Amino acid sequence: MAVSLKTLFLVMFCLSSPLVTGDNLHFVDRSELLNVSMSHFLGSMRTTVDTVRQMISMLSNFTVKFNDFRLSNALSDCLDLMELSVDELSWILSASQNSDGKENNSHENVRGDMRAWLSGVLINQDTCLEGFDGTNSTFESSIGNSLNKITTLTHDILSMVPTKSKGDTAGGGGGASGGRKLKTDDQFPYWLKSNDRKLLQAANSTAIDVVVTADGTGNFTSIMDAISAAPEYNTRRYVIHVKRGVYKEYVEIGKKKLNIMIIGDGMDVTIISGNRSYGDAWTPYRSATFGVMGKGFIARDMTFENTAGPLKHQAVAFRSNSEFSVVHRCAMRGHQDTLYPHSLRQFYKECQITGTVDFIFGRGTVVFQNCQILARKGLPKQKNTITAHGRVNPIDSSGFSIQFCNISVEPNVSNPTYLGRPWKNFSRTIIMESYISEAIRPEGWLEWNGGVYLDTLFYAEYMNYGPGACLGGRVKWPGYRIINESAQVNQFTVAQFISGNTWLPSTGVNYTAGLAF
Repeated sequence: MAVSLKTLFLVMFCLSSPLVTGDNLHFVDRSELLNVSMSHFLGSMRTTVDTVRQMISMLSNFTVKFNDFRLSNALSDCLDLMELSVDELSWILSASQNSDGKENNSHENVRGDMRAWLSGVLINQDTCLEGFDGTNSTFESSIGNSLNKITTLTHDILSMVPTKSKGDTAGGGGGASGGRKLKTDDQFPYWLKSNDRKLLQAANSTAIDVVVTADGTGNFTSIMDAISAAPEYNTRRYVIHVKRGVYKEYVEIGKKKLNIMIIGDGMDVTIISGNRSYGDAWTPYRSATFGVMGKGFIARDMTFENTAGPLKHQAVAFRSNSEFSVVHRCAMRGHQDTLYPHSLRQFYKECQITGTVDFIFGRGTVVFQNCQILARKGLPKQKNTITAHGRVNPIDSSGFSIQFCNISVEPNVSNPTYLGRPWKNFSRTIIMESYISEAIRPEGWLEWNGGVYLDTLFYAEYMNYGPGACLGGRVKWPGYRIINESAQVNQFTVAQFISGNTWLPSTGVNYTAGLAF
């Protein structure tokens, strides 16, 4: 019997990824989900996946050890990011085939997911190419050509997925809330069946799977050893308790390690410490003391630090490109580039984040709630900038949303401090309903390099308070906005920007779905 190209591609793709199953697949009404026919969409996906796999094959062939340490790190970054892109593309295909337009699987939510994951693929290409800065490598041009092809293909696919369809009442950001808005004290979304609720309650319990202790009385003395022992593609929460102590190691949670939860004994009590930096030839991506790619990650009650110091330039304490990840009651400490929410949807609650230059930077779709954000003393004549978001495309769903936070400086800081500067041409940061201290400069925001990106960035402030929240002296850039109407910032709330009502309740972390005012 003849088998269509569409069916062959679907079977091939499902078999190639453990995150995609063949159960109950059926095609949806493309007029609601896509701007093009399903066959056109599948053809574009096939071409993109093939191109990414060719890129992976090319990178895998560079197995020789280079004398250039920075180049070796850049190649490793690229390989990891391309493999993550294959997973993200598999999620997109699965979502397009399994949407039934009902409740949690609504077209609105599926479109939000697909756009978020396609944005993740775009971000991966940019990070890969940036890693070659300073390598003077002959590989950069050939790799750059392949990456540009992937970027073009992904951008074309993203244009096939509308932000909303006729009849939708909400949109924008990384997805929409879909259906009834949850109250913040609801434990699980309304659409979960009773059996599913019981499974989630079991998965969300804090029953400990393994214990890490510095003195050898637990299951492991190394956090990385505990991560390595965790099962791959785990469908339940895997809980690692890291007891008090300072752990001088580098942790990398790969994309196959799903639903990992790490619990410490408290901020400043359980500390993971490293000192990798750009100054010592690490890429910013690889410099992270703690990095996570695996979906569904949760960290609670611990500190991540990078002690490289201000002279070493970019030195990341915590990096996440984990979809649906949560960091709760944790400290992230460093100087330049402390916190790196690289990509995908993330939520930070009641955290303390300190640094100097661009110390919250990345391209993730992120909401920060009830966090303490503190600039610290930098180098003489250095200017502190809190955020540096890196959106490079106006249809990219990413951005930073800072809500109910306290923005200030540590004691004895005399460096001029700004809310942020535009790392890329469509940088997007929204600060709302937060306290801003007098330490923040009256103009609020700083240029990156003269007048670049000032027309295309999206910076906004809404209903902030405190002596630094006065708006009279703010910058007059075309891309800067003072917002007074709630309707204009609803799209940047937890419910809409990161689709929080569909996944945060199962994490057990309290959150506010919308605005206070």
